[in-house]
Amino acid sequence: MVRKGLMVLLSLVLGVFGLLAGCSDTSSGESKDGKVEISYGFWDKKQVPAIEEIIKQFNEEHPDIKVKTELIPYGQYFQKLETAATGGALPDVLWMNGPHIVQYAEGKVLLPLSDLAEKDDYSLDNYPESLIDLYTVNDEVYGIPKDYDTTGLWYNKKIFDEAGVPYPDDTWDWDMLKEAAKKLTNKDKGVWGFAAVMGNQGGYYDLIWQNGGHVISEDGKSVGFDQPEAIEALKYNISFIEEGMSPTQAQMNETAASDLFSSGKIAMMFDGPWMVPEYKKNPDLDVAVLPKGKQRAVSIHGLSNVIAANTKHKEAAWEFVKFLGSKEAAEVFAETGTVIPAFNGTQEAWMNSVPELNLQAYIDGAEYSNPLPSVKNTGPIWQHETDILKKAWAGEESVEKVVKELADKANKELEE
Repeated sequence: MVRKGLMVLLSLVLGVFGLLAGCSDTSSGESKDGKVEISYGFWDKKQVPAIEEIIKQFNEEHPDIKVKTELIPYGQYFQKLETAATGGALPDVLWMNGPHIVQYAEGKVLLPLSDLAEKDDYSLDNYPESLIDLYTVNDEVYGIPKDYDTTGLWYNKKIFDEAGVPYPDDTWDWDMLKEAAKKLTNKDKGVWGFAAVMGNQGGYYDLIWQNGGHVISEDGKSVGFDQPEAIEALKYNISFIEEGMSPTQAQMNETAASDLFSSGKIAMMFDGPWMVPEYKKNPDLDVAVLPKGKQRAVSIHGLSNVIAANTKHKEAAWEFVKFLGSKEAAEVFAETGTVIPAFNGTQEAWMNSVPELNLQAYIDGAEYSNPLPSVKNTGPIWQHETDILKKAWAGEESVEKVVKELADKANKELEE
């Protein structure tokens, strides 16, 4: 949180943020046309078309509520939320993810929704129980599930065909992935076989779980990065860079791996369903289930819509959140292929939205998935992961050395 000595600077930052984010509250609680105006904060520009369509449908039922969108890039999202929360300038309705829900709920930043749902007889049984549990803190539901995602192995069929390599399928394991990556790497054409991205979800978390390891212990008191299973998984991931089959960390910082993949410079990479709207533009691309390690495993996570505790428009915000969690809204997301909707029974429409892609791979992954860890200090732990593991990805320090430092710092966060 912000220190007292920075309060003056904070007030200036909040003022700038309010202008940039377009916070819509007025002292009267109305916009110029007399409608109640609420703001909706989210981070994925690829979902803007679907969100705009959902708002259009919402306004057909609620013409007296105006929704103003606030697109905040993910890299800045939670930093700006913390700043905005300190100054009481949060969007009325906003996206929330699992790793941050405990922090924001226990910090009294979000409005509990259990009583509102019970009062309106709003059924929470319409969503996977695991997602409701994810957004339940101290027996209070704080978020209405929006979507969920697992991880798939995306690949470029053209590169595979030119190299004479069979497409990946559910028989693939770690050894087969590496063998294929070697054959697909073509330095003369500037093509790498695989992108060893330094990401937790859709990256080293999946590999740690596949290797029988853990990220955070069941009792929530320690991390597993310094355990043999995790060390082996991290070394496997980084070995693609060391052996020249993946772009370096510096190269992927300069040009995102997803952009390199879309442009035909990478043959394979792990990625989530949020990339379907982008990847479906390229007919050479398809997706398969992740290769297995000692066991099958994949990350699963889902976003929810939450309400700021200090919103001036509680009733309007709740009406919007209910609609965002409706079957109608889920079908918009499903039909546009934007995300896997959380509303039960709408996932098939999502798969059918892009029939040329094997989107069943993501649904299959849910059967052997591991939820992203959610503890009060998830944010700081993630930051430690980024700051410390990058030294191993860059080849500056050994995996054994960085995981010891990471475990020490992460365990101290858990102790607090």
